[in-house]
Amino acid sequence: MAARCASISRSRISVFLARSTNGSDAGSVLRGRAIGTFFQLSGSDEGAIITSAVAHASKGSRIISTMYPTFFRVGSFEVTSFGVMVALGALIGLWVFGRELARSGLPASAGDAAMAGVFGGLLGAKMLWVAEHLGQEPFRDLILSRGGMSWFGGLVGGIVTALLVMGRMRLPIVPTLAASTPALAIGHAIGRIGCFLVGDDYGRPTNLPWAVAFPRGLPPTDIPVHPTQLYEMAALFVVAWLLIIWRRRGVADAIVLGRYLVLTGAIRFAIEFVRVNARILGPFTLAHLVSLALMIVGAAVLVTGSQRARVVD
Repeated sequence: MAARCASISRSRISVFLARSTNGSDAGSVLRGRAIGTFFQLSGSDEGAIITSAVAHASKGSRIISTMYPTFFRVGSFEVTSFGVMVALGALIGLWVFGRELARSGLPASAGDAAMAGVFGGLLGAKMLWVAEHLGQEPFRDLILSRGGMSWFGGLVGGIVTALLVMGRMRLPIVPTLAASTPALAIGHAIGRIGCFLVGDDYGRPTNLPWAVAFPRGLPPTDIPVHPTQLYEMAALFVVAWLLIIWRRRGVADAIVLGRYLVLTGAIRFAIEFVRVNARILGPFTLAHLVSLALMIVGAAVLVTGSQRARVVD
């Protein structure tokens, strides 16, 4: 953890890049370009640079890319890549949800419940993360952190808020939730891209070819680590694709909802083994336990849905 929290200087970035390439002419050229790019861009205060080294074993070289966690500033207010990706995920998710509502013959007014769920999810995600980190930094800094959101807080806050609105609107719970599952998976996946851009929620150190260093991440690290944000993003896009296919094929709403809960819980449960979070029960973190609970709920929904489907048949 000490290595993860270490800040990085220009000289250390040079050493890191030098060690990351071989002694061939191509490697020397690549190293020179990468270091030159770093010194050119590091003078800008528009955003922190994330250095990504993707190894190509067949060529013995590395591709270095740079990213900006902060897109631009308006006065002292930062417009971060994380915030932009979360907003983009919400907008695309709402659009997908509207299409799924039409496919199911549900009223378009259910979009109001989705909008309420988005705000409830953002509030829950931020407040749980702040509660988890109270005392580590001033409260204002935690609230205004460019990352700083808990997926579990967002899940609970979004679902509770949406259910309250759905109850007031007298919407059918299971069909509406099933219609929302592709949108939830897509929005979640896009949000993980934002986590990657700000260097948040990464994994353990690794020597794998696609390891990424986040020298100005949250917290910073100059050690290549698992880009767990991208692992989860890729898996969630696959889940979204499956959910859309199942819904097009007329799979029962309860089955779709149960599969979504089981799959998303299983994905996070697996990825958590290479995340850097405190273990609270043997090898398991809090996220492991919450993911397991999510899978259990999903399995119960699947069993109930299967039983009802047999009764109908």
